[in-house]
Order: sequence, then C-alpha cells, then structure tokens
Amino acid sequence: MRKLPLTKKGESAFRLATSAVVAVNRVGRVRAMVSILVLVASPLPVLAAQTGTPHAAEIHEHLRKAADYLKANDPAFAVKEFNAVLALDPKNAEAYANLGVIAFFQRDYQKASAYLRKALAIDPSLVKTQALLGICERRLGDPSARELLEKSFPKLKDKPMRLQAGLELAALYDQQGDPGATASVMRSLVDLDPDNVDVLFMAQRVYSELADDTLNKLAVLAPGSARMQQVIAEHLVNGGDLRQAIEHYKKALQIDPRLHGVHFELGEAILQSSPLDAGAQAEAQKEFEAAVSVDGDTAKTECEFGTIALSQSRQDQAFAHYQRAYQLDPHEIQAQLGMAKLLRMQEKWQEAVKYLQMAVQSDPLNGSAHYQLGTAYRHLQMEDMAQKEMLLSQDIKKTKDQVEDLYRQMNRRPTPGSDDAPEPDHVQ
Repeated sequence: MRKLPLTKKGESAFRLATSAVVAVNRVGRVRAMVSILVLVASPLPVLAAQTGTPHAAEIHEHLRKAADYLKANDPAFAVKEFNAVLALDPKNAEAYANLGVIAFFQRDYQKASAYLRKALAIDPSLVKTQALLGICERRLGDPSARELLEKSFPKLKDKPMRLQAGLELAALYDQQGDPGATASVMRSLVDLDPDNVDVLFMAQRVYSELADDTLNKLAVLAPGSARMQQVIAEHLVNGGDLRQAIEHYKKALQIDPRLHGVHFELGEAILQSSPLDAGAQAEAQKEFEAAVSVDGDTAKTECEFGTIALSQSRQDQAFAHYQRAYQLDPHEIQAQLGMAKLLRMQEKWQEAVKYLQMAVQSDPLNGSAHYQLGTAYRHLQMEDMAQKEMLLSQDIKKTKDQVEDLYRQMNRRPTPGSDDAPEPDHVQ
C-alpha cells in the first residue's frame, strides 16, 4: 500500500520507527558532548609548528599536562596549563579553543565565546571551533549563530560534531520559521546517522509539520482537485479505512482519468481490501493495466500481476510476471520474494535461497523474508544458518510488536504491509 510521506525511499513511518527500535536495542548512543568536543583542536599536534619557537619545550610540557588533566576529567588543572601556554605564547589558537571548550561545558557561554573568538581570530581554519562558537552564540541568542553554523556545518568531518552542529542549526531554522531549511538539514543528519534517536525524533516532527503545511496549502489552493482526493485516499489507507480510500481514489480518477500513480494505488487498495475475492481481483487487474497505460510498465505493477496470477494458481504466468519485475528492478523485494516462493513450491531450495538472500539484503527488517530463508536453509540441512534466520525473524516480530503498541498509545495505526508476519510455509 501507499506509504506515509516524507520518509526515505518511500518507507512508511512504521518501518522507520521499527528500524529505530531495532537500532536502540542493538547499539547504545553517546549522549555526552564531552566525547564530541573536548580538545576541539587537539593541543599536541601544534608542537610541530612550534618546534623552532621560543619556550617550545615548556609549551610542549604544559600541553601534555593539559591533555592528561582533560583525560582525567580535571578541567580546573587543565585550565591552569592552557593559561601557562598562553603566558608563553599569547597567539596559541589551540589553547584558546580548549579553554573555550572547558567554559562551554561549565555553561559559561559568554566566556566560552570570548575564548573561541580569539582562537578563530588567530586561526580561522578551525572548523570545529567555529561550529562550537555558533552553538554558544545560539545559546546566548546572538544572531551571528546562524552564519557560524551555516559556514561550519558543511565542512565538519567529525561525525559527532557534525551531528551536534546540525541539530543546533536545524533547531535554529525551526525557531525562525524556515521549515524547508530545517527539513534539508534533518535529511543530511538522517543520512549521516539513521539510528540516532534524537535525530529521528526531530526529523519525524519536522517532516510531519512540513507535510501538514503542504497539505493545508493544497487544501486552500485546490480543494476540489484530483490530487486532493488522492491525498485524502492515502490518509485513509494509512488509517486502515480501505473502503473509503477506494471511493476517494475513484473520485480522483473521475476528475482526471490519467492522473499519475492513482490507478496503481487504487488497484492496491482494492486487492488488499478483498485479496481472495475473484471480483476484486478482476477489478484490481483492470486498474493495474490502466496504470501501465498511464505510467508505463514498472516492477511494482508486474509484482501485483504476479500476486493475482499466483492466487489463481496460474504459476507459470505468476513466474513470468515476477521475472519481468526482477528484470525491471533487481532490487524490488516483492519480485525477489515472489520468485523465491514459486521456487520453494517447486522444491528448488537452492535457487530459492539466492532470491531470499537478496530479499533480506533489500529489506533487513522483513521478518517474513528471514523466516522463509530460515525454512529454505532447513530444507538444505544448513541448521546453523536456519536457526540464525529464525531468531532474526522472531526478534523483528518482537520489535514490531513494540512499535505497534506505541502506535496504539498514539491512537494511530501502522501502515498495512504484507511483511509484518511470517507467511505459513505450505511446502515444508
């Protein structure tokens, strides 16, 4: 079915939430910025530039001690060492930068900003220092924060620092009422760390607000349009009301019979509303054929043809459709699973494994694919690998149950999907 908008590569919010829960269960996230920012400009490498300067040995020793104190979480003594460095070398940018970091963690943003500005005045190339200064200025409500963060964010290579600066910049854009800029930054952060809970939280909020804003604009500009009817239908699908969704898809096509994407979505809704009903299958078939005439042949449409043929026990036709879908898009998971299912029905287990392995690579959170792969391994007497896939299938189901419970608490329904539970294996 049609997935919720504004998620990567068309994934529904339900699958994105599932991915987040799996990731949280698997990996703990670093939350203290001390591991991100301490030694923004590491003091020890600066020695190479100071070898021939007066007091080089003394500076070396003070920087070494400062580094040791920071590792031991003793910032007070580190401050003394950095100040000693500045007494010997008043233009030591790294000492100023690190004093700024220490002040930042003490939440003395005024002092931190003063130190960081001095560091940048001496060495404007310190990108992390520029980013931290932007964060400080934002905490102080200084308008210069935006420019500092905009300049530093694209240049940051350090992942934790880039995440923090990006979140600060996105929050700033959000406060200033610029949803487009906010969404752009959040997309970069989701790509950078797709399992980060803080990033996912802010991204879903930003995308939801942006979706609401665009929907409101569409409702004002074109309340009677075919696209408005399509949007209503998609929301009804995501709410689980397929019957009403079908009516609005049909209204959209009455307004514009050649509206791209609607014939396919209508066919999906009809087929999912009554998957075993011959009349529904025939009606859905007509909509998919209309989709081909309007949108061209696609892997997803061929998969739907394959699903209908398979349900009618026309295995040769089903295989031809799934094979055609696979040729159009080798990464289409429904084509991979369709081919595998037919091969399993013919007890061609080794060939089925090839497509099932592709399927779990295409969609690692597809519990049904893991279950089927485990079954195929079992038939090939590969018990260790079978057990591994079965356990993965169980873990994914448990995680999805958690997500479904969260959705129920929010009085929402997850987008329907065929991969939410392992299918019965009739060919064991």
